[in-house]
Amino acid sequence: MESYNFLLFMAIIMISTKLLGLVSKKVNMPQVIGALVAGFILGPSIMNVISESDFITKAAEIGVIMLMFLAGLDTDIKELQKNGIASMVIATIGVIVPLLSGFFVYKIYFHVNVNDYTEFLKAVFIGVVLTATSVSITVETLRELGKLNGKIGTTILGAAIIDDIIGIVVLTIVTSLKSENVSLSNILIKIVLYFIFMSALAFTIQILSKQIEKYNQKRRISILALAFCFILSYISERFFGIADITGAYFSGLLLCNLNIKHYIAKKITVPSYLIFSPIFFASIGIKTTLHGISSSFISFSILLIVISIISKVIGCSLGAKLCKFSNHEAISIGIGMISRGEVALIVAQKGAQLGLLDEQIFSPIVLMVIITTLITPILLKITLREKNITYNNVKKFD
Repeated sequence: MESYNFLLFMAIIMISTKLLGLVSKKVNMPQVIGALVAGFILGPSIMNVISESDFITKAAEIGVIMLMFLAGLDTDIKELQKNGIASMVIATIGVIVPLLSGFFVYKIYFHVNVNDYTEFLKAVFIGVVLTATSVSITVETLRELGKLNGKIGTTILGAAIIDDIIGIVVLTIVTSLKSENVSLSNILIKIVLYFIFMSALAFTIQILSKQIEKYNQKRRISILALAFCFILSYISERFFGIADITGAYFSGLLLCNLNIKHYIAKKITVPSYLIFSPIFFASIGIKTTLHGISSSFISFSILLIVISIISKVIGCSLGAKLCKFSNHEAISIGIGMISRGEVALIVAQKGAQLGLLDEQIFSPIVLMVIITTLITPILLKITLREKNITYNNVKKFD
């Protein structure tokens, strides 16, 4: 008989994320914190009520894609263009500093001989894991605070996109040194072709903008827009090797200057925040387990967490300062880039498959992902708090 457990799991996730989200709001924390904690409690680390399944994985993927699509729609394109160079500088330094930090932490802590080619690659790969940035949590927090389409929000989003591209290049270089099956030149060509493809799409949409805008306020336009998002996400991942969430963000970005964007956002926000987003946030906790961490690796876990936070804040803040951001803005941008989320988990899994990441190192990385994911919205809430601004007007989880 076919199992219908997924229906019960959905109900549990929706209720628990909502209840704990309200608790987070009561203590003046972003409600997304409650959703993350709910998944962690429900998962194998504590109650083991819900385990990772194909349904949860796919529903969570839809959730993050819809989140990034909405983020693209909410983006102020003029602000993004104005901060384009800054995003490039921030992303570049925000990759270099964590990469070097991770390498030296592994080398010094485990006293490895980097003259050994395999050990050298393992040390480099720890750095690669730390370069990852997952702004899904940051996006939701900025939306909740009403800061997503401001100077800080657009800079973080722009830097995160560039960070993703640089991360792909770095990951490809390292994995190509381990496996002869990966062609670095092919990946670089695909990245160039991807931006040519996106430019052609943007040009086409601009030409057809008046025809598209005729369908404003018609339900079909929101259906077609979401289908466009899914198709572009698929094309990005399948044909160019670019993360699907990057394609989702670009799909929203391509439509953000049209007058249909508000209607589309209104329609897509309902299924996103009602079903798919809670599943995504909960899945981060559900898919992780701390059972593999032994006492001998607790100190390394703590060190890895500290370095992961400091390296991103320093790297991205330094890039922001070089681009003439104020101290407060630079720190806020650095904090917004801390979260490693599912991106680091995917990179770590890739390393484990190639033998570049020992099994005993995986659990400290999981713990680092959880802590950075949880701490990012908390720190953002603190740094972006202003006396004359209340955030209760944005109630995405209410």
